[in-house]
Amino acid sequence: MTDQEEQGGDASQTDEAAEKVNEGIETGNSTENPLSGEAEKADSPETLSDKEKIADLGAQAAEAKDAFLRKAAEFENFRKRMIREKQEAIDFANQALLLDLIQIMDDFERALKAAEGAEGVSNTFFEGVSLIEKRLSSQLENKWGLKRFDSAGEPFDPNRHEAIMMEKSVEITEPMVQEDLLKGYTLKDRVIRAAKVKVLMPEGSN
Repeated sequence: MTDQEEQGGDASQTDEAAEKVNEGIETGNSTENPLSGEAEKADSPETLSDKEKIADLGAQAAEAKDAFLRKAAEFENFRKRMIREKQEAIDFANQALLLDLIQIMDDFERALKAAEGAEGVSNTFFEGVSLIEKRLSSQLENKWGLKRFDSAGEPFDPNRHEAIMMEKSVEITEPMVQEDLLKGYTLKDRVIRAAKVKVLMPEGSN
């Protein structure tokens, strides 16, 4: 073997040794520590993001439930209001007609007051007219809820009374109804015509 061949063989062996060293270094670098990998996985951004998403979905669910409960309460209030307004419309649908009938009741009352104790009026006629007035009043109250109320002796209430006349008195401390000049009426416990009254006022009041 010549010197050139021996030098070529030595160079080839040197190159092979260098390649093996490089492979060993690369293999060493690519080796991962198992514990280190688990720690990175535990603290990874993906895991934290999932927790945030769960918390966000929970908050959204709570908001949706709260909104649903509010809407349900609003709808229930609306339903009750509609039922009440419908019933009121039924109860007071004939209010205008009943107000006209009240004027006829006023005429009956005036006629009876004028005939009471008057000369030339028979008791039979007076009792007959009085019976008709009472029957009509009872029918309107029992069937339609129209009720006449007396005010004499009661404290003056501007929601129920209309003062037509006033008189001073030292015997009272608050305004009082002395006399009914024209009776008041309620329909289903609602005043539809205030009583026209004479009022006693405390002395010294304006």
